[in-house]
Amino acid sequence: MDTFVTFTILGLVLGSVYAIAASGLVLTYNTSGIFNFAHGAQAMLGAFLFWQLKYGWELPTPVALIITVGVAGPLMGLLLYALIMRGLRDTAEVTKIVVTVSIMLGMLSLSQWFWHPEDPRTMKMFFGDESRFSFFGATIHTHEIICLVVAVLIAVGLRFLFTRTRVGVSMRGVVDDPDLLRLNGHNPERIAAFSWALGSTLAVLAGILVTPISGGTLEANMLTLLVIDAFAAAMFGRLRSIPRTFVGAIVLGLAGTYVLGYFPAEWTWTSNLRVSLPMIALFVVLIVLPHDRLRGAAVRTRERYSVPSVRKAVAWGVALIVIVYLVRLLMVESAITTLTLGVSFAIIALSLTLLTGYAGEMNLAAVSFGAISTIVAFHFGISGTGLAARMNLWGLILGTLAAAVIGGLVALPALRLRGLYLALATMAFGVFLSNMVLRDTTEHELFGVKFSIFTGGSLVIPPIKIGPLDLSNQTAFLMTATALFVVLAIGVIALRNSGYGRRLAAMKDSPAASAMLGQNLVKLKLSVFMLSAGIAGLGGILMSSAIGAVSNENFSIMISLTVLMLTVVAGIGYVTGAFFGGIMAGVGFAVIMVSFNNLAAGQPELEGLWTFMGHLAAVSPALIGMSVGKNPSGAVHDVIEGYRHLRKAVPVLIGGAAVVAVSYVLALTGVLDNWWFATIAIVTVFMLPVVGQMVMPAAVLGEEEAAARRGTSPEDIGVDEPYTADRLAELDRELELPASVTEHTAVTQFGEPSIAATPKEAIVHA
Repeated sequence: MDTFVTFTILGLVLGSVYAIAASGLVLTYNTSGIFNFAHGAQAMLGAFLFWQLKYGWELPTPVALIITVGVAGPLMGLLLYALIMRGLRDTAEVTKIVVTVSIMLGMLSLSQWFWHPEDPRTMKMFFGDESRFSFFGATIHTHEIICLVVAVLIAVGLRFLFTRTRVGVSMRGVVDDPDLLRLNGHNPERIAAFSWALGSTLAVLAGILVTPISGGTLEANMLTLLVIDAFAAAMFGRLRSIPRTFVGAIVLGLAGTYVLGYFPAEWTWTSNLRVSLPMIALFVVLIVLPHDRLRGAAVRTRERYSVPSVRKAVAWGVALIVIVYLVRLLMVESAITTLTLGVSFAIIALSLTLLTGYAGEMNLAAVSFGAISTIVAFHFGISGTGLAARMNLWGLILGTLAAAVIGGLVALPALRLRGLYLALATMAFGVFLSNMVLRDTTEHELFGVKFSIFTGGSLVIPPIKIGPLDLSNQTAFLMTATALFVVLAIGVIALRNSGYGRRLAAMKDSPAASAMLGQNLVKLKLSVFMLSAGIAGLGGILMSSAIGAVSNENFSIMISLTVLMLTVVAGIGYVTGAFFGGIMAGVGFAVIMVSFNNLAAGQPELEGLWTFMGHLAAVSPALIGMSVGKNPSGAVHDVIEGYRHLRKAVPVLIGGAAVVAVSYVLALTGVLDNWWFATIAIVTVFMLPVVGQMVMPAAVLGEEEAAARRGTSPEDIGVDEPYTADRLAELDRELELPASVTEHTAVTQFGEPSIAATPKEAIVHA
């Protein structure tokens, strides 16, 4: 009985904290339509800030609470809405998800900037761990009572807010019909901003309350994922009902503690199951609960992609192989492995182009399929031992097939899902795989056969050898991975240009219309999921082989989210976007970080500056991701459009190519440092369209556009062209006349008040 009471109370306390966090999530989603993946990171930042105020600067607890919960929490929500969320209108679901994921990653980097992750930090319960009393034989801490009371007060307060106050009724109105609410004199923007402030406050409060009852240790990743468990509770309420959300949170809390309390102690996977339970519940709830009907009309968004022909793709693929080989000639041996790792990530990112860019389906756990293929290849595809060990062709084939099959199995129950729900389902799968499979390092016995899934917690993946092709040679590995990316990219483009690709595009634009035209959506979704998972699995094997020895951390959900974010930033509708996104995920920022660390170590007098630059580089991917709302089509789209206008400016193209070629020759002969060559090449590629507009505007922009951009010099205003209000104002500015004169300039000069007062009608010729 004592055990039951103890675990029941612990479950209620944990569930109450889940409820607080989940209710904030429901609030923000209801009023803005944006599912905030950064909710857990907000809770984490709030907990760190409270620790700094209370333990770091030793402020009294009430003061620290008021500053954190009363000021920082609402301010964080208001800033997020005003600066970022409000600009996400008319963007696709994946863009909204990526922006909030970017915020989450940015907050994680920010926490490590100000609070070094290697410094231990703990937070005690309110009134101390010794403040406790007995209840039916169970020991209850005062902190736990506070959690329960706060959860009840918030539930009652939210109920009162929504049913008895004008603001609450308006918030419900925003959910039902924001346009009708606006017609009745309310401001939906202001209501949404208030909801984000309130939701952020609840997240911060949950972070402060949950840290002591989960061990008291402040660790950024763990705390962020801990509050993400509240996603399952929010789904219990279908992201709409606060009461059902609270019930779901309590059920989750109780289930977790009962598993820990009553499952046999000899079951080695009990602890992993306890950690995975919220994600399992999330997956089951997503599958079981009813969802909205398929939308019948195409949704117009700001994303625009164009797919090249297969012939162009082949030409660009050959060019990429040549470029990579030329770049390899400049590299030292260690850098070749790093670039190979980046190309492997590019193959994983390519799976997202097919699935999300072409088919409109989402997968937040692409790297997890790489983990599956790596495990299969490790157990069934390695020949030889020691330094002579090699991965054979069967390892590649079996690993890729296993990832494709598991992808189909994951997609099969999730086929009725789409958009956000599908994204959450794949995320739940990724976290479940990480907690239950990749942490399973113990030995099992089945039908007399002993085995372990993730042997020793680290898998050593040897180089690949297929016939005479031995990838233990770094150059051979790099060029093989690049060629493989090119072949897969051409295949993906050919697929998009085929009838199958057009069916995928139709399903992406309007699933209901596609179904009415006789398309089998189940077969389409299942096939594209399996293809995508197989590509990600192949990329995962290459990534593991490039690293050499992989652990659980190499396949964490955070890495999957980072790959998705950088691919969307580059342009998820382009295979080029996949290449740049993968390179940046696998190489770019890691190289930049290492470079700044080396500079700090080599120049002690400038250590502060280089350390600051390193932290800034760590946060920069998230800052770039947040900008996706401004340019949802991705950076590659802008570059392609820029070079499309540059086709008639041949001298500019030749000049740019000459600059890169000369820089390369200088770098190859040792006259120019490799970093200078890389900088010159990158700047030239991205700035050439701008330079073209400046040097040959007529060829790049066209005669009419170039003339419009040139404008009219002040002395030509009024000569063979009509006066307008803007021209008169410009003329007055040039003549340094007061602004009041502008309204009467034409009247004074031409004595026609009616003409001067209506400049659009004033046609005055010199």
